[in-house]
Amino acid sequence: MMRSILLAVLALFAAGAALPARAQIEVDVTQGALQPLPIAIPAMTGAPVGADISRVISGNLDRSGLFRPLDPNSFIEKDLNIAVQPRFADWKLINAQALVNGNVTVEEGGRLRVDFRLWDIYSEQQLLGLQFTSTPENWRRVAHKISDAIYERLTGEKGYFDTRVVFVAESGPKLNRVRRLAIMDQDGANPSYLTNGSSMVMTPRFSPNSQEITYMQMRPDGSSIYLLNLETTRQERLGSFPGMVFAPRFSPDGSKVAFSVERGGNSDIYVMDLRSRSSTRLTADPGIDTSPAFSPDGSRIVFNSDRGGTPQLYVMNADGSGVRRISAGGGRYTTPVWSPRGDLIAFTKQAGGQFSIGVMSPDGGGERILTASYLDEGPTWAPNGRVLMFFRETPGGSPRLWTVDVSGRVLRPAPYQGSGSDPAWSPILD
Repeated sequence: MMRSILLAVLALFAAGAALPARAQIEVDVTQGALQPLPIAIPAMTGAPVGADISRVISGNLDRSGLFRPLDPNSFIEKDLNIAVQPRFADWKLINAQALVNGNVTVEEGGRLRVDFRLWDIYSEQQLLGLQFTSTPENWRRVAHKISDAIYERLTGEKGYFDTRVVFVAESGPKLNRVRRLAIMDQDGANPSYLTNGSSMVMTPRFSPNSQEITYMQMRPDGSSIYLLNLETTRQERLGSFPGMVFAPRFSPDGSKVAFSVERGGNSDIYVMDLRSRSSTRLTADPGIDTSPAFSPDGSRIVFNSDRGGTPQLYVMNADGSGVRRISAGGGRYTTPVWSPRGDLIAFTKQAGGQFSIGVMSPDGGGERILTASYLDEGPTWAPNGRVLMFFRETPGGSPRLWTVDVSGRVLRPAPYQGSGSDPAWSPILD
């Protein structure tokens, strides 16, 4: 399913390369009360697809909550040329602090070339100049890569726009819901189904190279864990286990999958080596141990367990040793997942009649609740560790995908318009 793509940065123009690593204008993502940066993104000139590329860039930056794209109707300068400096005074008049302009051409042989510039309006300097080439059908990926470059230049943080999300697309009445494995670009574009809905699917998770997905499939005769190759669409069942098997997740190097096996009301965590297909049991407590998630370096696993009476979060070494509880607040803690940065663990918390998405440090300190509603569940991290996606359900309604940043200030519905649950964010695409 992965599209073959050749997407290359051909040149970093000297005017951008000579500047310091951080822009004179910059967005401080750690700020307590952030004012989004006003940024002008006119339609790129040249080929008609230029306007579409600019629209995708504007949407990406706007949804991050860190930027405020200005209304194109307010633009004074209309005849932008990437070979000529913009008329900075015209952009100052509309209070733009940054400007993105570009040109799109179709080269001999049908290749698409996109040149763009990022300007600091008040210092009147070029901050970035890049050129991308690709096949015409992959113009959206070019737009996402440009968005990533702008985001990184102005925030100092890696972007997360050239990514995809796998999730469970839901349709039909609540008591007879059809659940299909689905995949889309992070901005909701290009959604497609990976399973036909004949059986229930749950908890899809990406491999570190974004080429495979592991997920749980439930049939009348039991449950199984599968691997799905996105390039070949080949599916493979991972072993045969007595009882119910669920909650799979890859190790950071992609060589293992951790999961839970339930027998007679007791669930324990196992890990399977994908090369040898041998499995090792990591927990042996009479409680319910589930939802394992590796730390970014693969040395530890966070999971939830009710061994203390209610579901709480625990961390253990990757071999099952050194188990210790980290959650300390009141309520029930589930679905933990380690940040790609390693600095935070996200979780679902049930307390006071509500479900919330929160984060805490790996030692259990600094717990912060980011969202709260009738039902918020199943967080997944963007690859830069700054944004979370989860699903939210209202009484009598269908689940929808939402995003929130780690400050909790930027909370928005995800662009996908259908019903969905169990999202998982991919790493940055190659």
